[in-house]
Amino acid sequence: QVQLQESGPGLVKPSQTLSLTCTVSGASITTSDSYWTWIRQPPGKGPEWMGAISNRGSTFYSPSLKSRTSISRDTSKNQVALQLSSVTPEAPAVYSCASYPRLSTRAQRGPDASWGQGTPVTVSS
Repeated sequence: QVQLQESGPGLVKPSQTLSLTCTVSGASITTSDSYWTWIRQPPGKGPEWMGAISNRGSTFYSPSLKSRTSISRDTSKNQVALQLSSVTPEAPAVYSCASYPRLSTRAQRGPDASWGQGTPVTVSS
């Protein structure tokens, strides 16, 4: 069973770049028909799809975040990374990585999806 674990700083200053890593075990990020997805959920709000990287390395981004988001991977470490530049005070949220068998922008849990526990990030100077 695939397991995902997010890691990164829990605190970032406004205008800085947030960098998070998702370490995957139990499956390879190059496995066919897999999309490794970043999702964030601010307090009191619904989950927001940020973007994804496919097993082939193709990237997909939310139009509203595309100019500030970068998703990459390290196949030797079986990790997927997220960088979000110019973070704002509105950015505090729990950031999660998830895997889907197809590209999904709905940011919903389901029987065919695997999610990490998520990591909280606070934006403060």
